[in-house]
Amino acid sequence: MAAEEEGLTGPGEARPAPEPAADTRPEPSAEPVHEHRPGPRSVPELLLGRPPMARPLPSFDHAAAPTEPGPLFVDWLATALHAGVLDPQAFTLSTVDADGMPDARVLVLRDVDAAGTGWNFSAAADSPKGRQLAGHPAAALTVYWPQLGRQVRVRGTVERAADLVAAAEFATRSPAARVGALVGRQSEPLGSVDEYDEAEAVARRRLETYPDAVAPGHAVYTLWAHEVEFWQGDAQRRHIRLRYTRTGPVSSPEWSRTLLWP
Repeated sequence: MAAEEEGLTGPGEARPAPEPAADTRPEPSAEPVHEHRPGPRSVPELLLGRPPMARPLPSFDHAAAPTEPGPLFVDWLATALHAGVLDPQAFTLSTVDADGMPDARVLVLRDVDAAGTGWNFSAAADSPKGRQLAGHPAAALTVYWPQLGRQVRVRGTVERAADLVAAAEFATRSPAARVGALVGRQSEPLGSVDEYDEAEAVARRRLETYPDAVAPGHAVYTLWAHEVEFWQGDAQRRHIRLRYTRTGPVSSPEWSRTLLWP
C-alpha cells in the first residue's frame, strides 16, 4: 500500500495534505455569499468590443426589388416573423410639436396597403402625438429588425380616418388594450400606481357592462408615404439602401427607385 501511495507523486512533488477529521472541520458560514459586480462604467466602456452588425446577415438584391414598396415590405416582414424577431410590428413614429421640436415613440403598425402607400396606426387624438399630428400632419415611421440588420424608413403626410373606421378598429383590439385606452389621460402626471389601478378597475367594469364601448378620442391614422427606404445592414458597412419615391397621386401611385450611398 505504501508503494502505491508513493506512486501517486513524482520525485520532488508534494503530497496533498490530509483532510482534517470530520469533527475539526470549520462550520459553514451562515451569511450569504454576495456576487461581486463591477461598479458603473461609462457608455464607451460598455459598448467597447461590441460592434453593431457583427453577425451573419441576409443579403438584399436591390436589382430584383419590386416596382412598389408594399410587396417588398410584406416579404421583409414575413422574413422577420420567420426569423423570430420579437415584436416585428413595432415601429417608431416621429412627429414635430408646436415649437418645432421632434418627438418619437414606439407604436404598433396595423396595416399597409398593397402598394405600400398607406401605413395605418392608431392613437389617442388627445395624446401628445395626436395633438402634434393635428397641428402638423406629417410624420416619419421607422421599423428596425435587429436580428436581420434591416431597417425601413417611411416619410409622408398623415390623415385621420373617420370615427366609424376608428370604432371598427377599436373592436379588434385585445381586452387589455381596450381597457388601457378607456383609462385615457395618456402622458398626464400620475400620482401613484394605485391611482392608475383604480382607474383601470373602473374602465374594466365599463367594458364588461358595455362591450361595444369605444374610448373617446380613439383615432386611426394613415401615413401617406412620399418616400419609403429599405436599408440592409452589413458587417463591413457595405449597407444596401434602396429608396422608393412616390411620383403619382395616392389614388394611383407611381414609384421611382434610387440606390443610395451607405
